[in-house]
Amino acid sequence: MQLNLGKKEAVQTEKAPAALGPCSQAIKANNMLFMSGVLGLIPETRKFVSDNVEDQTEQVLKNMGEILKASGASYSSVLKTTIMLADLKDFKKVNEIYAKYFPSPAPARSTYQVAALPMDAKIEVECIAAL
Repeated sequence: MQLNLGKKEAVQTEKAPAALGPCSQAIKANNMLFMSGVLGLIPETRKFVSDNVEDQTEQVLKNMGEILKASGASYSSVLKTTIMLADLKDFKKVNEIYAKYFPSPAPARSTYQVAALPMDAKIEVECIAAL
């Protein structure tokens, strides 16, 4: 059985960091948005905003907002997020910042501590949103 994706379209904005590998910032298909993992990089410099998880979390969420906006979505459109942390001890700090961006009802979410993230990031977040 073949799934009909309809038109599959890449989302690209210079207001968020370009993807690091052979992937798109996000893909739109069937009124859904599938966003690649986002890091706390400053778009213009492609360097981390700082070395602490709070600043990186804030920048990740700002970058995600720009990709959402470029796709015609918003934070309230987000259905599911996945957060990857270099250290799960940062969970509480990340939650405090994360809560400012997502209106109720908050998206479904998974959070993991991972062995390593690209460029030694402290946090990476990906999401799925409705369009």
